[in-house]
Amino acid sequence: MLGRFRRPRIETDRMILRLPQHGDYRAWVALREGSAAFLQPWEPAWAHDHLSRKAFTNRVYWAQRSQVQGNALALFLTQKDGGDLLGAITLDNIRRGPAQQGTLGYWIGEPHARHGYMREAIEALTHHAFRRLDLSRLEAACLEENVASRALLERCGFKYEGVAQAYLQIAGRWRNHVLYAMLRSDRRGRVG
Repeated sequence: MLGRFRRPRIETDRMILRLPQHGDYRAWVALREGSAAFLQPWEPAWAHDHLSRKAFTNRVYWAQRSQVQGNALALFLTQKDGGDLLGAITLDNIRRGPAQQGTLGYWIGEPHARHGYMREAIEALTHHAFRRLDLSRLEAACLEENVASRALLERCGFKYEGVAQAYLQIAGRWRNHVLYAMLRSDRRGRVG
């Protein structure tokens, strides 16, 4: 388990996954704003102040608090060479006790999509979740028509489990999502 005051830092071949920092604001705004048309079909509707400094500051404080409390791990994906912000990945709703599970969510900026960064991040975070955080189950959900996200989860070893009706509001409408899960000791075989 993460120490109470230890800052998580996960390294992959090409990236560093770390908590967001106040100094990331301009890079985050530029990436989110420049990728808005790419991201918005798959995300809950952005609040009117989504890209404001205040909203970002709240995200930074939420990420820090959640990590200390042990109920979420919200990480930015940054390139090792140059430190460019690529996207973010969150392990949220961490439940302890008999459940030992969490929910995975992620986004990647459009210029960095389809370069293998998110697969690298998901594999690193799932390893961290199972080995360091001692979780037993990870869940993820995406819109049924999000073919790219479904394929990504399957390539990372997540297994299809079903459909959740009216799971999240996306673009202002309650939408069905397909559910995927990965178990620490998964005996269900390969997807396919």
